[in-house]
Amino acid sequence: MNNMKQALIKLHIAVFLAGFTGVLGVLITLNEGLLVWYRIFITVISLFVLLVWRKNLQKISKAKALQLILIGCLIAIHWVCFYGSIKYSNVSIGLVCFASTGLFTALLEPIFTRKKFSWTEVVLGSISLLGIYLIFHFDARYRTGIMIGIASALFAAIFSVLNKRNVSLIAPQTMMLYELSGGLLLLTILMPFYLQKFPPTHVLPNIAEWGWLLVLSWFCTVWAMDLMLQALQKVSAFTQNLSLNLEPVYGILLAFVLFHEQKQLQTSFYLGFSLIAISVVLQMFRVMKKQKH
Repeated sequence: MNNMKQALIKLHIAVFLAGFTGVLGVLITLNEGLLVWYRIFITVISLFVLLVWRKNLQKISKAKALQLILIGCLIAIHWVCFYGSIKYSNVSIGLVCFASTGLFTALLEPIFTRKKFSWTEVVLGSISLLGIYLIFHFDARYRTGIMIGIASALFAAIFSVLNKRNVSLIAPQTMMLYELSGGLLLLTILMPFYLQKFPPTHVLPNIAEWGWLLVLSWFCTVWAMDLMLQALQKVSAFTQNLSLNLEPVYGILLAFVLFHEQKQLQTSFYLGFSLIAISVVLQMFRVMKKQKH
């Protein structure tokens, strides 16, 4: 097996693991705040041990560390909203709402960076948003989950735009450690108030949930990121982005197989999802056309 094939396999395993995170949001019955706190806590400890053992922990300035810690707070809020969306609706709805990240990124990137405003990206993002609106308008059961899901996408877009400045300057695993440490600090401070506002059925995970939390942290976070970084040494950024579009597809198919969510969904979901799929395909053709020139 040549290196390119190995890289593509690693990339698709990473994308599949990312799609599996939505399913884990159902299997872990902790409320969304506690779920994310445990996920980040296990990930931060694991990453720290891994980087110290490999002697790969990069030294950065205090100013840059503070910046990463603040950006990490956005990751924590994004994850809480993402799992909140799933728990107030289902995996399929949560992943579909995440597709609106593209529109928010197209609107925010020119504000935070020097990138030229792109009407094409806004139009493509708006098609995704129209798909979400169809589901929202015709299926009242999931409106709370959809609103939380759109908030999740907004925070994901802000995080990705702000993070672009650091990707080329700091080793990804070191960057992730600092950012998630910031997210852990924020959630730890807010958790007493959060639990008072949203009383949980239980605070400590049961044995099965500990197992799923370890899968979420070790496999879907640390290992998935490591595989993605290894793949990026061989494949282009275009191939990576193209593959990442499969994340909601994998997640929704898993939800159909494991939880039979297709029985819960109305025609409006499939119409909305079709619009989102069209916007993704059009974006793929657009990027492919740019690659040729």
